Amino acid sequence: MTRVLLFIALLLLPFQSIYAGETGAHWTYEGEQGPEHWGDLSPDYSFCKEGKNQSPVDLVADLHPELPELIFQYHGTPVHETHNGHSIQLKVQPGSFLEIPERNQRFALLQGHFHSPSEHTVDGEHFAMEIHLVHSNEDGALVVVGIMIEEGEEDPMLNRIWSFMPEKPGDTTESPLTVFEAGILPPTRDYFAYSGSLTTPPCSEGVKWLVLRKTLTASAQQIARFKEKVGRFTNRPVQDNNARLILD
Repeated sequence: MTRVLLFIALLLLPFQSIYAGETGAHWTYEGEQGPEHWGDLSPDYSFCKEGKNQSPVDLVADLHPELPELIFQYHGTPVHETHNGHSIQLKVQPGSFLEIPERNQRFALLQGHFHSPSEHTVDGEHFAMEIHLVHSNEDGALVVVGIMIEEGEEDPMLNRIWSFMPEKPGDTTESPLTVFEAGILPPTRDYFAYSGSLTTPPCSEGVKWLVLRKTLTASAQQIARFKEKVGRFTNRPVQDNNARLILD
């Protein structure tokens, strides 16, 4: 029990600042610069090869405590998206936050981006896509909220984003249409939580992951359009758990 309580305490504390932008050696999702080779492309990417707390993982909960409620104080932001060669990334204007009132924690929403298929799996199963919403507190500690997308009904927000999707790597587009409005994510205690890493080089560790159990849907056409612009596979394979505890 002591080990469990210590783990929960560590999970809910701020982590070191480890966010890195799109810099460093070129990498891809396939071939000689694919995930199995990331750790050899640059000394800066050593965690991709040697790290013990890497993401993504297969989400199978080890413990079921009452997790603190997540409050999404999002206020909408104009579309500002970049094709960075690996994903479509949405820059967010200041003013939107993830709050965890029970822990007196607040994390500013920095950006959102997409992967297809999903990076995390649940009980070994992939989803069609996964959204990552990247947050940071004043100390630079990162919290990433993962949202799974199943194939199904068309998603109106994705329609707004996809209608201005940049055509090729390096392109950026803007629109006054807004995304990430208030209410897009309801308050919830229904999520997986664990300590992991960035899922792209430099694979730095110390990232708090919160992957929501509630899924969104996207049409087959929406999913296909993303793959057409970015690539068939934009997901890092599932990494070894290495005895980490996963909470839900």
